[in-house]
Amino acid sequence: MTGKTAKKEKEALLEIIIHGLQEVKGKDIVVLDLDKIPNAVCSKFIICHGDSSVQVESLAESVEKETREQLKERPLHREGTANAEWIILDYFNIVVHIFQRSTREFYDLERLWADAPSYQIDYQL
Repeated sequence: MTGKTAKKEKEALLEIIIHGLQEVKGKDIVVLDLDKIPNAVCSKFIICHGDSSVQVESLAESVEKETREQLKERPLHREGTANAEWIILDYFNIVVHIFQRSTREFYDLERLWADAPSYQIDYQL
């Protein structure tokens, strides 16, 4: 696989994950670009929140459904589904963090990774 192919696949995965979050009205979707951060665990973090544990779970299910149907991708690891306060979907290069609002505010990943360039995703359907 060439570098260009890998980059296109990563961009496609990023777009499909964002679409999955938007389908279930994920709130305040932010992408942190970790590519130039030394020793980062992945290339990108996608962070958003829902208003309830039901919505957080639905957001995770939507992302998994979209990536499975469109790219035949499944997360390498899935964590946090028991109480749905913070669900993590690990797609190796991209890690998705889906929070309940209060949990997102408490852990404040955007501040912890403040040295990473970030951008907000505008809501679309």
